[in-house]
Amino acid sequence: MNEYRLKFLERIQRTDTVYSFRFCPCEKIDFVPGQFAQVVFDEQDRNNKKLNKYLSFSCRPGKEYVELTKRFSGSDFSRRLWSLAKGEDVLLKGPMGSCTLDDQHHKVAFLIGGIGITPAISILEHVVFSRLPCDVIMLYSNLLESDIPFRSDLDAWTNHDPSIHVVHTIVDEKPHNNSYRQGMITSEMISCEIPDLKERIFLISGPPAMVSAMNQACRALGCLPENIKSENFVGY
Repeated sequence: MNEYRLKFLERIQRTDTVYSFRFCPCEKIDFVPGQFAQVVFDEQDRNNKKLNKYLSFSCRPGKEYVELTKRFSGSDFSRRLWSLAKGEDVLLKGPMGSCTLDDQHHKVAFLIGGIGITPAISILEHVVFSRLPCDVIMLYSNLLESDIPFRSDLDAWTNHDPSIHVVHTIVDEKPHNNSYRQGMITSEMISCEIPDLKERIFLISGPPAMVSAMNQACRALGCLPENIKSENFVGY
């Protein structure tokens, strides 16, 4: 697996707790939209799970920078990431992961929870930039309306491209936006919002319990197992 040296550029606030970190790679990183990589802060002990963590790319390939996004916590890894100084070197190992979209997939459905949005952002930015003939429906669940990372990007893409449709659903409060739905993503919501679900590739990412429930829901609704891809996001 390849390793790359990157220089830290800047930190961008997405919500009160979610931040994106942009890096300038010293050489081109060939990743597929939807993949992730390992940030290695402890190069002496590669098994140090407190300081060497996996993050998804949250931008399309081919940009002058690569972007990784995470929800900030009090973990050793979060604090180390937060303390990066501009120009500081970081080691990245990867890319890896198969929860990706083939350019030949013309109909896709995303079932996303919280910070699981990051690989979907990489894929959607690639779809929009490359003008791919792709019909997209996304169901995106967050606890609070203020928790939604990349909301401005999602709004811009849906306003620009009628083939991209995003349904926001808020779990822990009544949404202020009347177009948003309330509650968790359910089988009934999936079948209502995605009536042609058997024709679509499903990409599922979010907390493990949510990913497991969505996998079961898709199979119960008749989706082909080979058309379901998923990625778990464990908090740290």
